[in-house]
Amino acid sequence: MCGIVGVLGREPAAPLLLDALKRLEYRGYDSAGIATLGAGGHVERRRAAGKLRNLEKVLDGDPMIGTAGIGHTRWATHGAPTEANAHPHVAGRVAVVHNGIIENYRALRDELVASGARIESDTDTEIIAHLLNGALDRGLAPEAAVRTVLGKLQGAYALAIVFEGEDDLIAAARVGSPLAIGLAEDGTYLGSDAIALAPFADRLIYLEEGDWALLSRGGVRIFDETGAETRREDTPTPASISLAEKGNYRHFMAKEIHEQPAVLGHTFGNYVDLSEETVRFDEAASIDFRGAQRIAMSACGTAYYAGLIGRYWLEKLARIPVDIDIASEFRYRETPLAPGNPALFISQSGETADTLASLRYCKAGGQTIASIVNVPTSSIARESDVVMPTLAGPEIGVASTKAFTCQLAVLASLAVHAAQARGTLGPDALKAAVRALAETPGYVADALRQEAEIERIARDLSHAKNALYLGRGTSFPLALEGALKLKEISYIHAEGYAAGELKHGPIALIDEEMPVVVVAPHDAVFEKVASNIQEVAARGGRIILITDERGANEAGSDAHETIVMPTVPELVAPIVHAVPVQLLAYHAAVFNGTDVDQPRNLAKSVTVE
Repeated sequence: MCGIVGVLGREPAAPLLLDALKRLEYRGYDSAGIATLGAGGHVERRRAAGKLRNLEKVLDGDPMIGTAGIGHTRWATHGAPTEANAHPHVAGRVAVVHNGIIENYRALRDELVASGARIESDTDTEIIAHLLNGALDRGLAPEAAVRTVLGKLQGAYALAIVFEGEDDLIAAARVGSPLAIGLAEDGTYLGSDAIALAPFADRLIYLEEGDWALLSRGGVRIFDETGAETRREDTPTPASISLAEKGNYRHFMAKEIHEQPAVLGHTFGNYVDLSEETVRFDEAASIDFRGAQRIAMSACGTAYYAGLIGRYWLEKLARIPVDIDIASEFRYRETPLAPGNPALFISQSGETADTLASLRYCKAGGQTIASIVNVPTSSIARESDVVMPTLAGPEIGVASTKAFTCQLAVLASLAVHAAQARGTLGPDALKAAVRALAETPGYVADALRQEAEIERIARDLSHAKNALYLGRGTSFPLALEGALKLKEISYIHAEGYAAGELKHGPIALIDEEMPVVVVAPHDAVFEKVASNIQEVAARGGRIILITDERGANEAGSDAHETIVMPTVPELVAPIVHAVPVQLLAYHAAVFNGTDVDQPRNLAKSVTVE
């Protein structure tokens, strides 16, 4: 959730730390801070509550020296987002930054307080600094101090630590939270992910679960969870990783919405062979779709909604039963698993804590582990038997857009591939499905041409206090996703429902003030949705209908507003209709003046439970 960076270089560290933190701010932006080893090897620290620009102002007025240091951008877990709770935390000769949650911190804190320690923050992180400093006071060297303190910590964490007087040392550790080490001729670097290290490092080392490391300018020593020194393979820094720029767009989210035709083209191009009119899935070759009895699927948030749509596709096209769970529930449900069946996990970051825990549960149960991720070097990818990349590129906006539609692209392609393997689609139907997949980027480009009309409608929506989203079939998960997007970035309360559930409670909310967004391409269930539209209209609800030309004609005057999408094959309609759902939320948020790219209380990657 939080972003960590470390620098052991030859140039002043503070500007490099700040630059890297800008790349990591999507992981958290409640507060930020930097610690460097200044004159005489003393620890210097600067912190600020709020966005990273507040820390920049502090550094402008009070610069830092030193070529070694650590930095942090925070998403608050323990303690409010104040300067006192901002990282780095310092105790005596030690400064620490931390991503994760120390589950036994209360017991450790009580021990420290009883021994006379002064705890100045509400965080679980500060106790780590005190424990390390206490180990130094007992005469332990930094390496021994780290080894000893790590043995006392329970929970999930990524750590970066500097010690007074040790200007060629950063200690690092990971349990449950990612860390990467960057190697270059001019120094050694540390970051929560590769995007932070791209400008500095030629090669990357990804620490594995339970690893801890001692970094110096000359290299790195890595120890595994048993404490034995080990080696981890280094890989070239991916050339595609760089700090994304907004270009001519006002927000990253707007840019990422408009990138969807291109990134969908890349993603479908990885799986669809139009010349042979087939779907090639080398990545999924080890999945036995023909023999599979059922598929277990798990994800969180927007990725979960993508999985819900994927379930419709896999069950309809490939005739495979799919069980899908929210990962935070699945990991504790103790569901029985039949060994040999596939288990599929979806995550933009590939680091989502609950999804990763669910993966490990299924792996222990003998499942074939497949993942759909946007970061092929992530923990989920590295622990999977099969990795299916989304090729969306870096997504900076916290509210997912292009990653969502690229997840749908992979799921649609996978469903067609599974149908091929199981022989559940005839030759003509298979060719039609492949053509639909290949043509989807063009359909999405057509959908984006309706932005001006959607923006006009969103202005009215932005005045609402509450909203309902309705859909049937694959449009039901889109209704859930639309409601989530509106909540996330405009702070308007919204709920998504299966349209058939309207009469089972939600219809009581309908009045002249309630906007009801209905996602309803003209498909096999459109007539049923049309009945729901009439029920809402009869009670004065303000209907915003998202449909195609035929649907608009049949709905007539029942809708208050109609957003007309291109007419597309039913298979890919959810991908195309995701666009107006995203744009409605985006423009409503802009009209309300909220922070679209960094909405309050949220972070891009949820790496804590």
